[in-house]
Amino acid sequence: MIHARRVVILTSAVATVFALDACKKKPAVAPTPVAVDSSAIRDSIARARADSIAREQARADSMRRAQEAASADSARRAQDAMMAAMASLRTTLTTVVHFDFDQSNLRSDAQAALDAKLPILQANTGARIRIEGHADERGSDEYNQALGMRRATAAKQYLTSKGIDAARIDVASFGEERPVCQDHNESCWSQNRRDEFVIVAGGDNLRAP
Repeated sequence: MIHARRVVILTSAVATVFALDACKKKPAVAPTPVAVDSSAIRDSIARARADSIAREQARADSMRRAQEAASADSARRAQDAMMAAMASLRTTLTTVVHFDFDQSNLRSDAQAALDAKLPILQANTGARIRIEGHADERGSDEYNQALGMRRATAAKQYLTSKGIDAARIDVASFGEERPVCQDHNESCWSQNRRDEFVIVAGGDNLRAP
C-alpha cells in the first residue's frame, strides 16, 4: 500500500516536471514579412542602364572625335603638301635665265633652267607661258628692245625644239625699261640681262611630272 502510494507520488512529480518544462518552451514565431519597393528597384535598374549607355556613348563620341581630328589633320597635311608641290612647280616654271653682255645665245646655266621647265610643260598641256626679254641700260632704247626680243625668242626656240607647242609660248620684250637693279655697275647689269617667264594659263592646277 505504501509502495503504491510512492509510485503515484513519483508519477505525479514526473508529470509536473514535464508540464513545467513544456511551459518553458515558447511557441515558434513566424518571421515578419518585409515589404519590397518594386518601383525603387526598377528606378535603380533604369539608372544603371542609363549610366552604362551614357558611358558607352561618351566613349564612342571620344573615338569619333579622335578619328575626325586625325582625318582632318591628314587632309590638312595632304593639302599643304599639294600646295607646296604646286609652289615648287611654279617656281621652276618661272625661274629667270640670264645672258652675257650684248648676247642672246643661251648659256649652259640657262639651258639647264629651261630643261627643268620641260617636264612641267609636258605634264601640263593646258599651261601657257610668256617669255619676257630684258636688257641692261647700256645701248639705245631701240637696240635694247630688239635685244630683249632676241633673248625671249632664243628661249622659246629652245623649248619648242624639245617638243613644246609654239602656240603655248608668247614672247615680249621690255628692253631696259624694267630693271631689277638700279645701280650702274656690272653686278646690277648682269641681273638685268635676263628672260622672265610668266604663267598666263593653267598655273593654278599644275601637276607634277
